[in-house]
Amino acid sequence: MSDLANRFATQFGPPGPAYLISAPGRVNLIGEHIDYAGLPVLPVAVQRQVRVLVRPRADRTVRVANCDPAFPPRTFAITNDIDPFPVGDWGNYIKAAVQHVEQRYGPIGGFDALVDSALPVAAGLSSSSALVIATGLTALAVSRRDAPALELAEGLALAEQYVGTRGGGMDQAISLGAREGAAAKIEFAPLHLTYVPVPHEWRFVVASSLVAAEKSGAVQEAYNNRRRDVESALALLVGDVVRWPGIESYRDVVSLPAVEIDAAISSIADETLRRRFRHVVREGARVLAAEQAMRRSDLEAFGELMCASHVSLRDDFEVSRAELNEMVDIAMEAGAAGARLTGAGFGGCIVALSDRGTAPDVVTALRKRYYASRSVPDDLDNLLFVTEPSGGASVSAL
Repeated sequence: MSDLANRFATQFGPPGPAYLISAPGRVNLIGEHIDYAGLPVLPVAVQRQVRVLVRPRADRTVRVANCDPAFPPRTFAITNDIDPFPVGDWGNYIKAAVQHVEQRYGPIGGFDALVDSALPVAAGLSSSSALVIATGLTALAVSRRDAPALELAEGLALAEQYVGTRGGGMDQAISLGAREGAAAKIEFAPLHLTYVPVPHEWRFVVASSLVAAEKSGAVQEAYNNRRRDVESALALLVGDVVRWPGIESYRDVVSLPAVEIDAAISSIADETLRRRFRHVVREGARVLAAEQAMRRSDLEAFGELMCASHVSLRDDFEVSRAELNEMVDIAMEAGAAGARLTGAGFGGCIVALSDRGTAPDVVTALRKRYYASRSVPDDLDNLLFVTEPSGGASVSAL
């Protein structure tokens, strides 16, 4: 904190910051690319956060600096309709949150903010959504306003589409609503979190593929295309193929008997849409099975579901890469109970489920068999780590 405070003073001058805002990233254990289909997911918050030192201003100007020199300082004025920076600019995440709070809870005051992140960027651990959450809490804090956590999470999930990515609501909900020691089964419309205690012996190894999963440019287009495929598959099925009365959503579909779901999958003629649909409905079922496996401390069953999820993401949803597949294989051969890509895919990280005894072996295997042959720093702390479920975002007066 003292180093951050000194950097704040260097950047903005006296007086010092008034608040420390923290928002964690997340690792999704299972339930990938189904939050925007309205189906439950099962993430945990990680023990790495975006932290923001904040000082209110007397005007309606926002000045933001980042401890990472790759992200230059940004300044803009608060209005009800804020024009974005160029596509891909990190400042758009700040603008997205500020604009939402202004429109929903405003008018709000300006602020100076210094951002420091322990989350690797573009790694599939939701560093961008953690920044949006931290900024939303900042805008509320400097204006001495408050908002219900789930209401704010839902609003900021929609607000983040300002940057161009049509995501779901998982990342914002877990960053705000996480509890230490627990995963959260997150349900949507309405947003609801059910906490599932993580068995004491379980450990989650998180490892970066070193392939950036930027939610901009080509990756953003690919992500948005997957969402369109998911929506198109449902529209085709409900409208033209089966015509089930009362079936309007994926949540309705997954409540049907398995034989009807299998028939629906087979009835979709378009191969791409059929594979997308199959992933969504079967991943939804895996989430519910994984919740029960976690509740009964069944490490093996949970791990098998994670592996099945990865195969589906690799083959049916086509969001994996050779690097992610290699890391999953290494983790499994080293004794992990299960492993899968986590996050949107196209790069980013894997998560491997281990117990207290095998987690070090998984880490060692990834270090020797994946990272040693690549040009990476000797210190892998930001690329390869073991995490346990942490708590959600917080606001502290200084």
